[in-house]
Amino acid sequence: MRFLVLGGSNFVGRHLVQRALAEGHDVVLFNRGRTNPGIFDGAEEVRGDRDGGLDGLSGRTFDRVVDVSGYLPRVVRQSTELLRDSTEHYTFISTVSVYADFTKTDLDEDSAVGTVADESVEDITDETYGPLKALCEDVVRSVYEDRCAIVRPGIVAGPFDHTDRFTYWCVRASRGGELVAPDDAARPVQFIDARDLAAFILHLSSDSLHGVFNASGPRSEALGWGSFLETCIAVGRSQAKPVWAPERVLRDAGAEIGRELPLYAPIDMPGFATVNCDRAIAAGLGFSDLERSVEDTLGWARAERPELIAGMTPEREAEILEALRRSRI
Repeated sequence: MRFLVLGGSNFVGRHLVQRALAEGHDVVLFNRGRTNPGIFDGAEEVRGDRDGGLDGLSGRTFDRVVDVSGYLPRVVRQSTELLRDSTEHYTFISTVSVYADFTKTDLDEDSAVGTVADESVEDITDETYGPLKALCEDVVRSVYEDRCAIVRPGIVAGPFDHTDRFTYWCVRASRGGELVAPDDAARPVQFIDARDLAAFILHLSSDSLHGVFNASGPRSEALGWGSFLETCIAVGRSQAKPVWAPERVLRDAGAEIGRELPLYAPIDMPGFATVNCDRAIAAGLGFSDLERSVEDTLGWARAERPELIAGMTPEREAEILEALRRSRI
């Protein structure tokens, strides 16, 4: 099959293209050429801009289109309408952040999505990101009807991750010592290996499956923070010791939950770590061994990611540990 990938050179798109090429598909990438140009042997690269610069795709046909870089409904409409009669199926990569209420658990694909008062807004912030993605989904469905699939991933893990949300824990656990761990060992954590996500996207696209699919893991049953960190420590061959810090202590110490404690779903937002993925699993979503995800991410980080943008510095971790000790006096 001939796949057109809108984006395709960074993280999820990169894994997707690697997988498609390995399966013997013809792949055409459309992007601006700013991120990792020329990294794929055997893939055609078409330069352009999704916003008003799609001329390089005019008059061409593709068996399948996968859109991994759509964030604004106005821009997504340009590609969907241009390619309406040029492909049999369009897969759009959205996000679980579309959901409106993360105080609820077990969010499924029929749960309410967030809205934005001004649907023409194009400033992407923590408040508008999810609702804008939901509007992008609406555009795709309006153009392709039953010829599209919508994938809503949770936090994505693995090599090439530019957010470091999963990577931080792999690296930190490998360094040993007392490790600040969020709340308690039984709290759930969710993420999906980018390679599992890529395989699922290709499956949906190749088989022209229709519908909306949550996609998170790293397995079908719940994973607790304790088991997750035990795996990170074992893979990193360290003597790290998790020190469980109640969320109250973390907040009193000014910890930034999303940045300094990535992956962690706050007590008042449990939905972020309990998304229901039964539909995707029934449709063919599979999961790699957690050990593989940790080992490959750690190896990549050691080789290519000397500085992380997420997680705690050693100095900050020492401050939190001291605050925890004081809270117990």
